[in-house]
Amino acid sequence: MIELVPTRNYERENFIKNIQAAFKKAVVEEYGDDGKEVIPREDVEKSFAEEGAEALNIVNNGKVVGGAVVVIRPNNHNELTLFYINVDSHSKGIGSAAWRAIERRYPKTKVWETVTPYFEKRNIHFYINKCGFHAVEFYNPHHKDPRFEEKQPEEDFPGGDYFFKFEKVMRQ
Repeated sequence: MIELVPTRNYERENFIKNIQAAFKKAVVEEYGDDGKEVIPREDVEKSFAEEGAEALNIVNNGKVVGGAVVVIRPNNHNELTLFYINVDSHSKGIGSAAWRAIERRYPKTKVWETVTPYFEKRNIHFYINKCGFHAVEFYNPHHKDPRFEEKQPEEDFPGGDYFFKFEKVMRQ
């Protein structure tokens, strides 16, 4: 049974460590391990602090197995800014169940939006084939993500110039 439980302030440190570990797995598989943090602490904390942000623990049978940060906007065009499942919980249907729980938690959402790195085949499969998102934009050096005016993600993330933007239009 998947539950979404708001992340309490004292749990944020574990959230950060767990998301860093989950993101690192894909980067190490693609690029090798350079010893750097894949997703800097500051970026996760910035997601927590964004206006409308809600940090959620994904709980399965009483155990935290992942997390998400969603941004809920007044116009109901919402964003999934961070989403992860702990590495030891992959391939068990937890991600799909967690996504369905997020959709149920925010039934007024008109559109969900998220981004993922181009090399993250597992994420691309998940968002398109499991969750029903559609790729709507491809960010690259010739078409940069407008959200990163000051600092492009490649400064922090391998392959950071290349991201897919996904959207899911919800039925009302």
